[in-house]
Amino acid sequence: MAKHEIRDMTNGSPLKLILGFAVPMLLGLLFQQFYSMVDTIIVGKYLGVNALAAVGSTSSINFMIIGFCTGVCSGFSIPVAQKFGAGDHHGLRCFVANAAWLSAIFSVIMTFAVCVLCMDILRWMNTPEDIIQGAYDYIFIIFAGIPVTYLYNILAGIIRSLGDSRTPVYFLLLSSVINIFLDLFTILILGMGPEGAAYATVISQAISGILCFIYMRAHFSILKMTEEERKINPHMMKILCGMGIPMGLQYSITAIGSVILQTAVNGLGSLYVAAVSAGSKVTMFFCCPFDALGATMATWAGQNVGAKKLDRVSAGVKYASIIGCVYSVIALAVLIVFGRYISLLFLDPSETDTIDNVVLFLIGNGAFYIPLVFVNVVRFAIQGMGFSKFAILAGVCEMFARAFAGMFLVPVFGYPAACIASPLAWIAADLFLIPAFRHCLKKLEMLFSEDTEP
Repeated sequence: MAKHEIRDMTNGSPLKLILGFAVPMLLGLLFQQFYSMVDTIIVGKYLGVNALAAVGSTSSINFMIIGFCTGVCSGFSIPVAQKFGAGDHHGLRCFVANAAWLSAIFSVIMTFAVCVLCMDILRWMNTPEDIIQGAYDYIFIIFAGIPVTYLYNILAGIIRSLGDSRTPVYFLLLSSVINIFLDLFTILILGMGPEGAAYATVISQAISGILCFIYMRAHFSILKMTEEERKINPHMMKILCGMGIPMGLQYSITAIGSVILQTAVNGLGSLYVAAVSAGSKVTMFFCCPFDALGATMATWAGQNVGAKKLDRVSAGVKYASIIGCVYSVIALAVLIVFGRYISLLFLDPSETDTIDNVVLFLIGNGAFYIPLVFVNVVRFAIQGMGFSKFAILAGVCEMFARAFAGMFLVPVFGYPAACIASPLAWIAADLFLIPAFRHCLKKLEMLFSEDTEP
């Protein structure tokens, strides 16, 4: 394989390597969120507030299910990064093959289960009757596309584990453009409702996954396997599940709190649901740098733990945290000045009350972006170090914080409480993650010192 196609993160300047890895990922995430925002803009502008609320009401359950898929795939890629850092290419290929087998199995089981339960879930969440059918039409198609979610995320995760963060971005950019055109085609030309945006999302992600697969076969000679390496290996599957399932559950457990919170917001009415939907889309766009730094730390920690360079793990966390904090201050300033104008992308200027609620949501979240920096940087570093089970405990902290807000604060204080629910969750997670990171470092130091003893 050509040398420039992979990046060894175990040597060289941490700051330079982190920026070099994170920036391409950030561009991909921004564009991904951009076309997700286009979905929302087209739905809100051309189908109305009720359709916007219908799509928005599914966001928490969408995050719970699709987030599990994304987390599992991220976990599956960690042993690949560790084997690459250790120079064990045979083990790397075996892990890639078994990750592919597990992804296929997981995708079939999950697709069947969630599609069958889809309407029941929406009713359990107290989705308002005037938007429940639109919500079902949208989320059923998204869930039916779970196999392509696994396809793209497992392949992109493997490519990133080898230090190549650029290639998945290129394919994501192309599919994002396709998604936008499909949004316009299905909603404006074919006259579909919210389900048109769902079809566009699934088809575009399938294109990304297929392109990643074609590229890997053509360019990554390190992944060319023998017949023996392709076989199912129960021991490796156990290791992969030990990494992937906790990371997936971290997303899902976190999302349980979001589901409880969304249920409380649904009880406030469709106008508040629309405000949270629009505010969440903008927040997700502004949070892309945190996601990019987190994904970078997973690969960074994985490779450096494989190379037994714990000092570089700590240095990476420090530099990534500094980058994230600087960005947080800038992002809050932008939201304070331009938040109202940004909300007009989704809403008609006459919807003044809803616009005010969107602005309140944006500033309420933006004021606490610094705690979110550490949630992403520290949690993904811990996962890359091989302690994925800690991700579940961090997710539990977030879950309880959001559930508390949904069950007790929103009924008493109304919509403003919903605006600070996520910041409460981030702070709760940090109180656990920062001491956990120090514990993981000490544990690895002891383990590595035992390995070097005569």
